[in-house]
Amino acid sequence: MAYSWDNRVAFVVRYLYDIDNNGYLDARDFHCLALRTCVLEGKGDCSSARLQKYQHVMLSLWEEIAQLADFDKDGMITVDEFKQAVMNSCVGRKYDDFPQAMKAFIETNFRMIDINSDGVIAIEEYRYDCVQRIVIEDIKIIDEAFYSLLNDDDRRKGGLTLSRYKELFAQFLGDHGDDCEAKHLFGPLDM
Repeated sequence: MAYSWDNRVAFVVRYLYDIDNNGYLDARDFHCLALRTCVLEGKGDCSSARLQKYQHVMLSLWEEIAQLADFDKDGMITVDEFKQAVMNSCVGRKYDDFPQAMKAFIETNFRMIDINSDGVIAIEEYRYDCVQRIVIEDIKIIDEAFYSLLNDDDRRKGGLTLSRYKELFAQFLGDHGDDCEAKHLFGPLDM
């Protein structure tokens, strides 16, 4: 049940977008997300130029999500509204067919996880990302989740490249089944 499509999409809302943890998405979440992204990618540095770039990316993402998901036009997007929007715009689609602002967010998220900026999310970076969001008692569980994502090419490269991350993210949202290959993209989910 933890890896059902419903739970995977709810995870995205709760742990990637709903920064203030109030149970719904609104413009404030994306303002905060811009600052968080700037600080994390800058490893503590938050230059005005980079912050402005992320404000543009995140507010564009908010506007796009609001157009796709704010069905009652109240300025707030519930988990159910977000699920419906993902169903309409992502399920059964490849990454290239995703909404543009969502693709920008996915690429930005990859850069935040890729702490050493070498173009590969290695196991240490994956672990770091996982423990920031979810409570886990045993490192082996995180490691097993990471290795379950890797194909032979990923193993040769030492982890997930941006192109592979985009492919897995598209599966995480777009594969309506409960046992998709990308189910561990954000770690061992327990919702």
